[in-house]
Amino acid sequence: MHPRLYLIGYRGTGKTTVGQRVAERLRCTFVDADVLLEHRAGKSIAEIFAIEGEPGFRDREAAVLAFLSQQPQHVIATGGGVILRPSNREILRTTGFVAWLDAKPETIWQRMVTDPTTAGRRPNLTARGGPDEVRELLKSREPLYRETANLHLDTDIASPESLADRILDAWTGS
Repeated sequence: MHPRLYLIGYRGTGKTTVGQRVAERLRCTFVDADVLLEHRAGKSIAEIFAIEGEPGFRDREAAVLAFLSQQPQHVIATGGGVILRPSNREILRTTGFVAWLDAKPETIWQRMVTDPTTAGRRPNLTARGGPDEVRELLKSREPLYRETANLHLDTDIASPESLADRILDAWTGS
């Protein structure tokens, strides 16, 4: 079993919810990389984007991933765009087991709309925003998620508990 489990995927695919369940079962530490990034920066992701732009945010994201990749026995929910940098994909692949959580764009959008923290903390990443942004970014990121992941799971209708079971089965068997 790898010393770290990374959960990758677009926002709203269940990385935090499922990651917490997996960590509870393993009695190990769970970390939401975006929460750690915001804590270290002293500002929200939206504020970081507004002040530093996407390159500044991505630099901070890479630094948090590098730190977390050195922590033993952790379950880590990454930010949705962590896979954009080749160096991050390499860290993920070489330092842990990577589970890609995926869902249909409509499901993701519905989850984002009903999550009270999304609007205040997360910026639009394209000019369009909304469901079109989700479709556009999923299309561009899917090959990178696929290239990085050891396991691909659809979270549209599966319960967090069943997803945690499937991840644990695959991770402990790796």
